[in-house]
Amino acid sequence: MRKVVSTVSELDFKVSDLREMPAPQKVLLVKPTHFDVEYVINPHMKGNEGDVDKIAAMDEWEHLKSAYTELGLQTRVIDGVRGYPDMVFCANQSLPFIAEDGAKKVLMSIMHADERKGEVQHIQKVYEESNYEIHQLDKKKFRDFEGMGDALWHFKKGLIWGGYGFRSSLEAYELISEQFDVPVITLKLLDESFYHLDTCLCILNENTALIYSKAFTNEGLELIHVLFEHVIEASKYEAEELFACNATCPDGKNVFIQQGCTDANQKMRNLGFKVHEFSTAEFLKSGGSVFCMKMMLW
Repeated sequence: MRKVVSTVSELDFKVSDLREMPAPQKVLLVKPTHFDVEYVINPHMKGNEGDVDKIAAMDEWEHLKSAYTELGLQTRVIDGVRGYPDMVFCANQSLPFIAEDGAKKVLMSIMHADERKGEVQHIQKVYEESNYEIHQLDKKKFRDFEGMGDALWHFKKGLIWGGYGFRSSLEAYELISEQFDVPVITLKLLDESFYHLDTCLCILNENTALIYSKAFTNEGLELIHVLFEHVIEASKYEAEELFACNATCPDGKNVFIQQGCTDANQKMRNLGFKVHEFSTAEFLKSGGSVFCMKMMLW
């Protein structure tokens, strides 16, 4: 189904109508050997230049890596590259996909900031080695698109939620819908502190999402509430300071989240989720947390 939806009036399907997709069983991680705050490209970076404790950052990353292994996922680790301190946020450089026939495909990103553009070629090598069919955006037609920073798969369904306004162009979603033959729900982002969709929307399972509501337009909020049975709202403090909505739930049951999100965690537990808290304090200095620090793969 090829369709781009921006308002509820354009909806002509239910989530249950969409084709099933298997949950990814692999996770890509980039070792934060060269992670630091070397420039400012989002509001969270301001004042944190050169202030990363690299030993603490590596320890935080190792704890997350171990958690994915304990969850039964196959982990693939690649080294970071000097000169690309944000490459550790490997959700941003690509959008992977598995077709109905099992073919693995990926659309590579066009990073918005010049400082990050060179990361894409290094991530692409992983897909080349993993037999993915690689697609590229025409840089003459599209200004930017930052992968799964802004394009989120609905849990186990052929549906993409697409954020735009700061790091990704709205126009890219027409091509994505056509190339992957899936509908895309587009959501305009309003607040520069929530510059990626993965900072304000966490898809927990087929029926449940964790959001920061003030990051969205009224039209966007209406779409979220129509297509999710349960919508958990994070507070401004937990969303903006602790990146609560940058959590991840790889299996629809176990949530990995920055420690201290007391209110959001209780709401998720009330719905039966098992919450695992991690410190990503060093990575928050660069404007990223748990979701940003991995890429789920088939």
